Amino acid sequence: MNTKRVLVVDDEEAMRHMLSLVLKREGYGVLTAANGKEALSLVESHLFDFILMDVVMPEMDGLELLAALKDRGVETTVIMMSAYGSLDTAVEAMKRGAYDYISKPFKPDEILLALRKADERETLRKENANLRQVVGRDYSFGNMIGKSPKMLQVFETIKKISDYKASVLILGESGTGKEMVARSLHFNSSRGNGPFVAVSCGAIPETLLESELFGHERGAFTDAKKEKRGSFEIAHGGTLFLDEVGETSPSAQVKLLRALQEGEVKRLGSEQPLQVDVRIIAATIKDLSRAVAEGKFREDLFYRLNVLPLHLPPLRGRKEDIPLLVEHFIQKYNSLHRLNIHGVSENALARMLEYPWPGNVRELENSIERAMILTQEPRIEADCLPSEVLGERASWKREVWGEEISIKKANRVMEGELIRRALKKTKGNRTQAAKLLEISHPALLSKIKEYHIDGSEY
Repeated sequence: MNTKRVLVVDDEEAMRHMLSLVLKREGYGVLTAANGKEALSLVESHLFDFILMDVVMPEMDGLELLAALKDRGVETTVIMMSAYGSLDTAVEAMKRGAYDYISKPFKPDEILLALRKADERETLRKENANLRQVVGRDYSFGNMIGKSPKMLQVFETIKKISDYKASVLILGESGTGKEMVARSLHFNSSRGNGPFVAVSCGAIPETLLESELFGHERGAFTDAKKEKRGSFEIAHGGTLFLDEVGETSPSAQVKLLRALQEGEVKRLGSEQPLQVDVRIIAATIKDLSRAVAEGKFREDLFYRLNVLPLHLPPLRGRKEDIPLLVEHFIQKYNSLHRLNIHGVSENALARMLEYPWPGNVRELENSIERAMILTQEPRIEADCLPSEVLGERASWKREVWGEEISIKKANRVMEGELIRRALKKTKGNRTQAAKLLEISHPALLSKIKEYHIDGSEY
C-alpha cells in the first residue's frame, strides 16, 4: 500500500470529500483544509509528501499560500487545481515553484497520474542529490570505477569539459556507461543544481518522440487532450541527455538543429517559440559519420553535436578494471540483497578476465549479481558464472541442438536444457532457478511438468 501523505486544500467541501475518498482508496494518507490558513496550520504540525491546492480560494488564494510555504522553507511538491479561467494563474504558480496543475473538472485517474508523476520526479530528485554527494567525494568523475589509462583519460576529459555549455557526443558500445558519463558531466558543471533529463530516442516510437522532446499543445493531435511540456522545457537551466540520438527521424533532426542553433523550441501545434537554456549531451552506438555519408543523419546536426567528442572504451580494452568493478558490484549487491559475499575465487576471476564481455560493464554487473544470488559459498566460484563466461557456448550448441533443424523442436530442447542447468546450479532450488531463468515460479513449475524433468535429482 502507498503510505504517501497528501494535503488537499480546496474551499469546496464536495471536492475535498471526493478527493479524500479517491486518494484513501489508493492507500494515501489524506488531510484536508478549506483555505490557505488552515493549510498552513496543518503543514506546521504534519509532514506531507504532496499538496493538492486550488488556485482560487477566499482569504488566502493559491499563489499566496505557495509564497507562504516558500517563506517557511516547505519543499513539499505542490500540484495546483484550476477551473477554466484560472489557467494563467496556475501557470504563474508553476513559475513560482508548483510542480504541475490540473484543470477542473478532472477525472480521478488524472489526479492519481499526476501524483505518480510527481512521486517519480521526487525519487529522481533524491537520486540526483545522492549522486551530487558522490561527486563531491573523492570521485570527481562521478560513480565510475577504473584505474586503467583509458579510463583515467576519460575522467580527465570529463573534468576538463564539464563546465562548458558546448555539446558533447559520447561514443561507445552498449553497456559502457554513457549515461553515467553524461550525469557526471552535468553534476560536475555549474549546471549541477539544475535538472538532468534523459531521453532514450531509440525506445520512444517515432510518432511520439517529437512530443516527448518539444511538448505539445492541447488538440495538437488526436490523443493530445491536454498540453504537455517537452524535455527541452523541463531541462531548462540544466542538461538534456539524448541517448541513441542516431535513431531520431529526419523531422526531429531538423527541430533539434534549430534548438541547438537558436536556443528555442516550439511545441507541436504551436507557433509560439519558447526560449530554452539547455546543454545537450548526446550518445550513440552508431557510427554517425557513416550515417551522414549514407544520408541517414543530417551533417549540420552531426557537427553541432560533435563539438566535444568523448569515446568510452569497451570493457575488453580495459581488463585491469575488472577486479575493481567486481569488488564494487559485490559491495553494492551485498547491501541491496542483504548478502555477505567475500570476494571472488581466483579461478572465477581468471575466467572473467579471459571473457571478452560483449555487453561490457552492464553484462559484468548482471553476471556478478546473478552469481551472488546463486552461490552457496562465502565467495563467488566459477561454477556460478554464466556458461558463456566459462567458455561453454560452442559445446553447448552441439550438445543441445545436435542435428535438429526444426525451430519449434530445437526451442523445446533448448528450453528443457536451460531449466536443467538452472536447477543444477541452484541445487534444485526452484525459486532461485526461476530468477536465474528470468521467468515466474509458476511458469517454471509448469515447464518442469511439461518436459518431465525430475527436480529431485538435483
